[in-house]
Amino acid sequence: MPAIQSVRWSPDARGVRIIDQRLLPNEFIERDLTTLGEVCGAIQTLSVRGAPAIGICGAMGLCVVMTDQAKLSRDEFLAHARSAAHSIASTRPTAVNLSWALERVLRRGERTEGESAVVLRAMRDEATAILEEDRAMCQRIGEAGASLIDNGARVLTHCNAGALATGGIGTALAPVYVAASEGRNVCVLATETRPLLQGSRLTAWELTRAGIPVTVITDSAAAARMRAGEVDLCIVGADRVVANGDVANKVGTYSLAVVAHHHRIPFYVAMPSSTIDPTLASGSDITIEERDPLEVSTLGDRRVTAEHAAVGNAAFDVTPAELITAFITDQGMVLPPYHFE
Repeated sequence: MPAIQSVRWSPDARGVRIIDQRLLPNEFIERDLTTLGEVCGAIQTLSVRGAPAIGICGAMGLCVVMTDQAKLSRDEFLAHARSAAHSIASTRPTAVNLSWALERVLRRGERTEGESAVVLRAMRDEATAILEEDRAMCQRIGEAGASLIDNGARVLTHCNAGALATGGIGTALAPVYVAASEGRNVCVLATETRPLLQGSRLTAWELTRAGIPVTVITDSAAAARMRAGEVDLCIVGADRVVANGDVANKVGTYSLAVVAHHHRIPFYVAMPSSTIDPTLASGSDITIEERDPLEVSTLGDRRVTAEHAAVGNAAFDVTPAELITAFITDQGMVLPPYHFE
């Protein structure tokens, strides 16, 4: 199993310690986030990323930010906390885990009687519980999905839904890690995942660290690999799953699902229960984050698109439920027809 902790309390418990994922695979640097600006900036710039991980970071970050406000009256403290939570939540609107985790910490604070210091301790306990539950959740997803991976299986995944994206061993990669720990040979095809290359930079980095064979392919090569019979199953993560089973995930997921369906290759979505948003009826209701065009139009300091060309940079797309073979969740496998409450 990967000994990677993408997000946790700093040793002095006064900050949130993250792996700065922007620098991987060339540099492994951990940072401690101690201010609202640092927490928001780390989530917005993808220094910490992955729906479960940003939920944990947001929950812990809210507590860190409120540490210096513990001398306020209880009502003032809670008002400041809700304002800070709103700022953190607005950094990544598509991933439901972020708003879910922040709301959970806020509710714990509002239910706690006593002065602000007591409320803050309760909020910190709740944030710690979210981290610990996420680790256990990842393990259960791995155990639920490992039976899908036969000895010698070739698994295609997109973006990074491994240990770097969670508090534990991941979501989409969790079944791979569990299958490998049980002695099965498994190899992974990781799409580059343009424009920020989470697959080639992050998925490949953590899998090689774990000793699991991984081949990086361009996003546009996935269809040819499927047609050549080089993919046995696809497993991806999710940033939001709505009531009818439609899934928002890293842009490019939808096209992979379409091609997998054409080639009759199973297409699985691995996710925790906290990723379910039953308040939205279908994928058309999901807010899709549009990111900075410079992520597409430049490579490092070099422009790679024509100067006056318009650029679209949607971070996510929506995969319809009918293209999903099953969901691998912390509560077991969920088969169609889907109806999440």
